[in-house]
Order: sequence, then C-alpha cells, then structure tokens
Amino acid sequence: MYFLIKAEKLLSQSFGDVILRSSVYETAPWGKTDQAIFLNMALVFEWEGSAEQALNIVNDVEAKLGRERHEKWGPRKIDIDILYFGDRVIQEEGLVVPHPEIADRDFVLLPLAEIIPDIIHPVLGKSQSSLLIKLKERGKLSSFKKIEI
Repeated sequence: MYFLIKAEKLLSQSFGDVILRSSVYETAPWGKTDQAIFLNMALVFEWEGSAEQALNIVNDVEAKLGRERHEKWGPRKIDIDILYFGDRVIQEEGLVVPHPEIADRDFVLLPLAEIIPDIIHPVLGKSQSSLLIKLKERGKLSSFKKIEI
C-alpha cells in the first residue's frame, strides 16, 4: 500500500490534484502468475500537458520508487500505466493510449468502472462498465478484494 500512496503524492506534485481516486483492489497476478497479489487503483488528473510529458513524469515516479525492469510481467514495486489521455488515441513508440490491454484486465477495469463507469473507450466504443460486464461474461473476472485507504 505504501507504494500506491507514495506514487499518488509524487504524481500529484506534477499533475496537480487528483480529480477521482478509486478504491484499492487486491487481485491475482496477471501474466506471470507465480508472484504476490497485485494492489491496483486508478487516479484521474486534469492536466494540460502532452502525453509524452505525462509518460516522462510517470517513468520518473516509477524510478523514484525503485522500479526495475527485469522481466515482462515480473514482480515489481510499482507499475504505473497511462490508461487514457482524454479521448485521444496515441500510437507511438513507448506509448500506446488507450492502453491496449484494458478490456482484458480485471485489475484495470475494476477501479476504472468504479470511478469512470460511463467513459467510452475511444477505440472499442464501450463504457468501462460494459467492458467489465463483458469480461465477467467471458469468465475472465478473477476474485478480488476491495480495500479502502
């Protein structure tokens, strides 16, 4: 929980006040499943900078918190993703927005459906709530625990 709280504080120093904050969700690991549980949350900021600037800020915060990249989906202290950037679609090296795996990851959709249930995915044309329902219908919703900070 420490890393989530610290990440929010560090991100707020650059992005400003958090507009929306989800609960924390404890979920099974995804991708590489032989590791500790995940703690996930979503934050919404209102920010006027570029997506590239946002990515640099996120990478700096991860580095300050000791993020090391050794193996894909391997254990890590913190992993911050830019899931959406308004309604923009961005396809650049090192930055794809909306995040290409949103519709397949319950640990992403749970917090998003909590705080922005009606926001439409600009590529899929579906709300966060409907994406979560589809995931559940496909049997891809794992057990989770909602934790209040």
